[in-house]
Amino acid sequence: MSDDGDPRWWASRAGVALLLVVALAWVYLAWMAWGMEHMDAGMVLMPRMTGWQPTDLLLVWTMWGFMMAAMMLPSATPMLLSFAAITDRAASAQPAMETIAFAGGYVLVWGTFSAAVTLLQWAALEARLITPGMEASGPWVAGALLVLAGVYQFTRWKLACLALCRAPMRFLVKYWRSGTRGALIMGVRHGLYCLGCCWALMLLLFVLGVMNLFWIIALALLVLAEKIVPNARWVVRLSGAGFIGWGAWLVARAVL
Repeated sequence: MSDDGDPRWWASRAGVALLLVVALAWVYLAWMAWGMEHMDAGMVLMPRMTGWQPTDLLLVWTMWGFMMAAMMLPSATPMLLSFAAITDRAASAQPAMETIAFAGGYVLVWGTFSAAVTLLQWAALEARLITPGMEASGPWVAGALLVLAGVYQFTRWKLACLALCRAPMRFLVKYWRSGTRGALIMGVRHGLYCLGCCWALMLLLFVLGVMNLFWIIALALLVLAEKIVPNARWVVRLSGAGFIGWGAWLVARAVL
């Protein structure tokens, strides 16, 4: 336990650190969104619109990494703070290192996803499935992504992953491992469950634009609602039905 005898001592400081990371991520996203709307301002650290080189891939991966941190860390806060409180209460020899390892494992999963979606974006850009402005090139692509995400909202995989993401103590009791290495493994496992819950929602960023700040906020709020709203199945099902309807409407309008 921490020096002041309060088992919440380290958890409170972990919460402050997490808040700073999330704030930094959102500031970065706001700056990037402004840059996308003011390409004539000559902003540095912006990828080229076409003909990506390795540097552009790195910049886009960085963009996705910050985006995932901004969108996913708020919803992961209950799990991260619960872990920090348990390590502190258990008088762990290295509560700070174990908490950092747990968070690092979580971030590692989303960093890997960011790398994968960067390559997907590159391939889609070359295939003209998305525009240089990082949005779906037409209603067929946008509609397909919306229907995919909507259908996934009703699958048992979605609900199973969401159930563990919503229950920090259940997850920690079921998968607890001691030590820094154990914390890292637990963080990766939690990240995988979170990824299983939200990967399809993240692909919806291509519908209205990867750097559409209002769309990013809307999806982040949906993810957060799924994790913290009591009896959130209605949120999942309502959003799923909405995405399917929206996607079908886009495709139908294109056909007609």
